[in-house]
Amino acid sequence: MPELVDYVPNVQDCNELCTSSSLQDFLKFNETRLKQFPCQIFDPISLGEGAGVGWMKDGTDSMAMPEGSTLYDLVDTGIKHTHAAVGVLVHLRKELSLVKDIPVLFAIDQYNNWFTFSEYEEPVTVRSTRPIHARELATVNAFRSMMNDDLMVGAFSHSTAVGKLRQHLPDVPGDARVNLPRYMLDEAASVCHYYLRQRLARRESFSEESWKKIYYLSNGNGSEMRWLMPFMR
Repeated sequence: MPELVDYVPNVQDCNELCTSSSLQDFLKFNETRLKQFPCQIFDPISLGEGAGVGWMKDGTDSMAMPEGSTLYDLVDTGIKHTHAAVGVLVHLRKELSLVKDIPVLFAIDQYNNWFTFSEYEEPVTVRSTRPIHARELATVNAFRSMMNDDLMVGAFSHSTAVGKLRQHLPDVPGDARVNLPRYMLDEAASVCHYYLRQRLARRESFSEESWKKIYYLSNGNGSEMRWLMPFMR
């Protein structure tokens, strides 16, 4: 099993604030490991617009990590300086590709959102804007490609469906897609109890009999089970 996991949640909102939050989560679960690995790439880190504070006032557009820095120092820099958050996440992607001492897994949730338009728009005229495609975002460009030797998994989300995507996606091997089987009974039990903790079902209505009814009614289809949970009586 991978010992170091780079998990990128909420892939549609890739601005500095969200990226800083992702770095905080990554540091929380991988702090010990990150302190063990020195930075191997010393290319300048691009600076962007800081969350709620705008661009750097002195016009600086890049920064460098000091020699002797660890991956922990790199991530911590992106958390403390939101101007560097996206640049640090992109830099971290490159650094983790060089880690060979332990297995590293890139886990991308809502991966399908990276092949359509994002929620961002760019002003074109006073009265019009241009939608920005996900491929134009720095974070997406850094993590989307599967054409490498890294261990990577991307999960399509049906709850944030963006329409039917073509079978052959750019930078994704043709045999990369795997259709997951329907839930087994023990898997359904875990999922239903998770939904209960997330308050998708009322506790007074939840019972082993009720969740099993949903399981058998949906024939173990995950998306149908999730849709039925709020109707549990």
